Amino acid sequence: MKKFINDPTTVLADALRGVQAAVPGVRVDLDNRVILRADAPRSGKVGLVSGGGSGHEPMHGGFVGPGMLDAACAGEVFTSPTPDQMLAATKAVDGGAGVLHIVKNYTGDVLNFEMAAELASAEGIRVESVVVADDVAVEDSTWTAGRRGVGTTVILEKIVGAAAEAGQDLDAVKALAEKVSANGRSMGVALTSCTVPAAGKPTFELPDDQMEVGVGIHGEPGRHREALASAREIARMLVDPILHDFDASGPAIVMLSGLGGTPLIELYLLYGEIAPLLAAGGVDAKRILVGDYITSLDMAGASLTVVKADDELLRLWDAPVETAGLRWGA
Repeated sequence: MKKFINDPTTVLADALRGVQAAVPGVRVDLDNRVILRADAPRSGKVGLVSGGGSGHEPMHGGFVGPGMLDAACAGEVFTSPTPDQMLAATKAVDGGAGVLHIVKNYTGDVLNFEMAAELASAEGIRVESVVVADDVAVEDSTWTAGRRGVGTTVILEKIVGAAAEAGQDLDAVKALAEKVSANGRSMGVALTSCTVPAAGKPTFELPDDQMEVGVGIHGEPGRHREALASAREIARMLVDPILHDFDASGPAIVMLSGLGGTPLIELYLLYGEIAPLLAAGGVDAKRILVGDYITSLDMAGASLTVVKADDELLRLWDAPVETAGLRWGA
């Protein structure tokens, strides 16, 4: 294992100190391991809180800032944050208009956010939640009941972030989040495993001549393992399951995210193969992201997300955002 670390047991704490030193516009609660907007809480604004295990950067901490999240809870690598962390984040961003929890569908995240919401409610804070479950690869997985929550989470955080920034109330923001979640699907493929610093070895074994189709962002098994294929063939393995799962025709926001170990040149090459397949399936990609947005440490691979988007969603997507991971119009 070759990584820029001091001690495998202090990776998260050390990284959060780096965030504090490097990212303007946020403050870091090192005790609770929460990244916050520097101006939180904002009176009258719905607070947006997300989070999960670390190792998926820039999600979630890289998406804290104007036009997106108010707070992100950082668990240890691939480990859910605790209810106490989530409660601290919720209280820190409550400006009197309530708080929305944005939760990826992993059992630990769901249970801990539910507990945090109950604790916050007992302190007089209104909390609503939306659970993202967009991975079409498998119905149940190692860490979930039902589909895993993956790339749609990023797009949802941006869209509801714009709505909250514009002053929409908690009911409207939650309804919007549910709309985005229902209209997003994702599919991933891995060419290599990833190495969790505390483990010091790959999460799973994947021979050089094979790939995992439908892999999870923590290295969970996918649909199947098969011989390494060309980018053209892999593009079809990503697109076809999404198009078979729901009617994706019409305007859409499309994201192709690397999983942490894929060069950008390869992601663009792969998107060049994906684009005509989406178009042939009736998907009109109005907005496109290609890069690392939801990763899995140093895993070589990619995840495709398609979110059906009407004029309202496109308008909110285009609204200004100023975070470490996404920035435009500000």
